[in-house]
Amino acid sequence: MSRNVAMLAILLMARRGVAQATFHGDNARTGVYATPGPVQAGAVKWKFKTDGAVVSSPALADGVVYVGSADGNLYAIDQETGAQKWKVDTGEPIVSSPAVANGLVYFVGSDGALYAVGAPTGAHKWRFATGGERRFEAKNLHGMTPAAQAMPDPMDHFLSSPAVFNNRVYFGSSDGKVYAVDATSGVLQWSFATGDVVHASPTIANNTIYIGSWDSYFYALDAESGQERWRFKAGEDPAIHNQVGFQSSAAVVGGTVYVGCRDGHVYAIDATTGRKVWDYSTSQSWVNSTPAVRDGVVYAGTADTHRFMAIDAKTGRLRFVVDVQALMFGSPAVAGNLAYIGAMNGRLSAIDLSSGKVAWDFRTDASTSDPFKILTPAGAFDRSAMRPVFHNFMDMTVNLAKMYSVGAILSSPLIDRGVLYFGSADGYLYALR
Repeated sequence: MSRNVAMLAILLMARRGVAQATFHGDNARTGVYATPGPVQAGAVKWKFKTDGAVVSSPALADGVVYVGSADGNLYAIDQETGAQKWKVDTGEPIVSSPAVANGLVYFVGSDGALYAVGAPTGAHKWRFATGGERRFEAKNLHGMTPAAQAMPDPMDHFLSSPAVFNNRVYFGSSDGKVYAVDATSGVLQWSFATGDVVHASPTIANNTIYIGSWDSYFYALDAESGQERWRFKAGEDPAIHNQVGFQSSAAVVGGTVYVGCRDGHVYAIDATTGRKVWDYSTSQSWVNSTPAVRDGVVYAGTADTHRFMAIDAKTGRLRFVVDVQALMFGSPAVAGNLAYIGAMNGRLSAIDLSSGKVAWDFRTDASTSDPFKILTPAGAFDRSAMRPVFHNFMDMTVNLAKMYSVGAILSSPLIDRGVLYFGSADGYLYALR
């Protein structure tokens, strides 16, 4: 499919209120948006306050922005004014990103259930229960003590975000399964068992579900039957479980699957056969962001090396790299000649795709106030402020709380008609123009 034909398809779907109604823009998770975002330093059009961190990425349909919050609510917000239309309280944090289709909003709650509520009013339609949610865990995780104690990974931030296709809703669960349920009734159609927690979001292309698991396998499943078509094995780390597992979801473009892995690679995999086309090594830095792919270039961010990367989609060769000064867990959005991505220092960067340089950045309210004074003037985390306190696994949780204190951006941006929407750990959903 040519770029012009693909963009026309995206535009037509946008007019029907569909194209931006799921995580990363579409079911292929390309991260590409049809209309440009802010080209100069983003000014706040409005911001909407919740009572918890907004890790969820927003979805947009028919003039309404839908997003979850750690305060336990899913919110429906007027796109133009930022006024609340309704909210649904699940009682537990919502870190799944919603999908909107056929007049319903679907999202996964921290209780492990898939919810369906009416888009106009938030009225409850049905709830599908799984085996429950938990974080990925392991003994001696990241080399932290005590080594014999199984520890939940505080860096396992997200839950699977659903995808809707052919009147079915697909999603992954901490019980290790991938599910397909009827989109109208919530009745189970099939489930597929992997070897560990599944927090990646399903990607759909050519009647195939593509999804990774914390068992270090990436799977291709038949969308109709749930039968395995192939699986791809990534790296393992049986000692400290640091370089292991898929948190990234995949983008599928032109018959190739592009996906990041915690083993420190971006992989290009043949979508039909599961054969590796290439892999790009990040020198052991996690790639948890879902790649965006456009015009033969793959864009993704890394964790502890703080690199926003542009990689040639055919060869796997690096085109350019930008240091954004902080870990990236959210995913980039590409619109016009800019890519937008947030980082854990509470800054959202707009990166010029021609020059490979930061065009502008925006600081969340919490990043500007920096209540615990943990940021350097350049926006990096001050090493002395992040030094160990307990000298065990609790330090990871403490440092994560410090990152949240500056409005860490784990939410992936959404772009529509010149406005950019994203959530922050400071509790706000921001709309920039």
